[in-house]
Order: sequence, then C-alpha cells, then structure tokens
Amino acid sequence: HVQLVESGGGSVQAGGSLRLSCVASGDRDTINTMAWLRQAPGKEREAVARWTKDGATAYGEFVEGRFTITGDKAKTTLHLQLNNLKPEDTAMYYCAADRLNLAWAPLGSEHFDYRGQGTQVTVS
Repeated sequence: HVQLVESGGGSVQAGGSLRLSCVASGDRDTINTMAWLRQAPGKEREAVARWTKDGATAYGEFVEGRFTITGDKAKTTLHLQLNNLKPEDTAMYYCAADRLNLAWAPLGSEHFDYRGQGTQVTVS
C-alpha cells in the first residue's frame, strides 16, 4: 500500500504563487504515475497535471502555462508550482498515484490506485 501526504496549500491573492508538494511512503517503488487533481465546492473533480517516471507530463487546458509539475523518481515525491493564480483556481488539491504508467491515457480519464487527503488552495 502507498500513502500520499500533500503540503504547501494556503491563501494568496490573485497573481500570486504557491508550491505544492506530495510525499509518497509505503510501497512507493511500485508507483509509476503521479498526478495532481483538484475539486472546488459544487464542481466535479478535474485533473490538473500528471507526471510519469519516464518523465512525461500532461496538463489540463485551463493551466495555460501557469503551473509546472515536477517529480523526483528516486524519492517518489511530486511538486506543483502554481504561478499567476486566479480566483477560479480555488479548490482542494489532491495528489494521486498509480502503479501503472498512464502516460498513454487521456488526462482526466485515469482511475488512480491511491489519493491523498488534499491541501486547500484559496485565491482571492
């Protein structure tokens, strides 16, 4: 089993930046895909960005070059740099992971094996 713990959320003004982090523990060597998802109140969960251990990345269309996902293959950690934040980015951000390499899958179509408890991002 794998545990995921997110950190780095907070409250910022529009145009500000945050850096989210996700640390995996447990059977982390089995992980091949990690991703950030988000869900705002009253809205469906959506995929923000995805990273696989072979270095492939994918981003949601709404990112528009503002966010950057990076992963550390050795430590099985994941980061998401959020720049130029907008009020509509306000949501709970979740880290997710899967044992498969999901680089082939359309972003947002995945069913991840594991998900963390989330970290709140609020933009005013």
